[in-house]
Amino acid sequence: MSWQSILERQASWSQATAASLRLTVDEAVVLYDEAPLHALMQAAHQRRMQMVPGGYVTYLVDRNINYTNVCTINCQFCSFYRPPGHDETYTQTYEEISNRVRELEAIGGSRILMQGGVNPALPITWYLDLLRYLRQHHPSIALDCFSPIEIEGVAEVCGLTTLEVLSSFKESGMHGLPGGGAEMLVESVRKDVSPKKGSPTNWLKVMEEAQSLGLTTSATNVIGFGESNGDRIEHMNQLRMLQERSLNNHGNGFTSFIAWPVQLEVNSFGRRNRGQNKHELGAGSSEYLRHVAVARLFFDNIDHIQASWPTMGLPIAQMALLGGADDAGSTMMEENVVSASGTTKVEAQEAELQLAISRAGFVPKRRNSDYELLETELNTASVSQPVAPTPMQS
Repeated sequence: MSWQSILERQASWSQATAASLRLTVDEAVVLYDEAPLHALMQAAHQRRMQMVPGGYVTYLVDRNINYTNVCTINCQFCSFYRPPGHDETYTQTYEEISNRVRELEAIGGSRILMQGGVNPALPITWYLDLLRYLRQHHPSIALDCFSPIEIEGVAEVCGLTTLEVLSSFKESGMHGLPGGGAEMLVESVRKDVSPKKGSPTNWLKVMEEAQSLGLTTSATNVIGFGESNGDRIEHMNQLRMLQERSLNNHGNGFTSFIAWPVQLEVNSFGRRNRGQNKHELGAGSSEYLRHVAVARLFFDNIDHIQASWPTMGLPIAQMALLGGADDAGSTMMEENVVSASGTTKVEAQEAELQLAISRAGFVPKRRNSDYELLETELNTASVSQPVAPTPMQS
């Protein structure tokens, strides 16, 4: 089984033949290990145009709100959290959060992505009242909130099941459960970098419960912990199997897949491994683009692949749009978690995203968190310095 024969077989793929031509785990590993990047990206772009035709690339105008930095999970790659009792901890008030949403409304945003840590001091009533408060004061903004590990934390504090917590959150106004906290759904990798976070099975279970309730969900992946290419494909396989099950059982699954490399600059995981097997940690531009391309070919049941400009930069995100990705992510009006790990630019003006998309050869389209297209006013002339693709870096 050569990479050439695998790509030749995949070239015959169509929506009608998807089941018979599904890329297997072993084939995906061969492509990851052996296929030249240009051939992978070309095949992934062809698949992207089949699955998401129309010549456009979507983006979202939203705001990330990190409502608390208190967390007991102690992920070694996270520079954002503070343990309970630390003098730098915070939890925002409802009014502070609402003010941030109001600023998003002023620029025509449609969604907040609100996540924090596992804060044992917050009872379930705090979350329910917050959701009701935001729904009352900001009815047009989609509330995509928390993560599976936060849902587990609330369930543990209040003595309910995760399904009961999700149900009560939905009734109080929550629109979606973002895919944070997946990182690597491989037990050996997960135990090494975040042993308190719970098993891959737990994350998948909470996500399936959210999908059964009709909540909007996304799938994420962080690479660069020293895992093998086989581990990366196993993560994708867990997501693909859940997607198939949820679509069959609930008619609802992941809207999209978003991957990015771990940021190693200023966290304990980076310090712990500095100088030791450095070539195995993190992921450069070409490795990231390889990951996106393989993901597009592997996920025949997840329509949208997002390019991660906050971690890779806009020029590399443009290349990802030509190698399988069909979405440029969001403007990220506010972001604290990725930036805490050393990334310098984690906010983009809408005009910047529009220009990057246009220069990659696509038409920019606003969307909401359900990937429904919104009215889009093109305003690329307001960007003073155009973004152009740069050569790939290893």
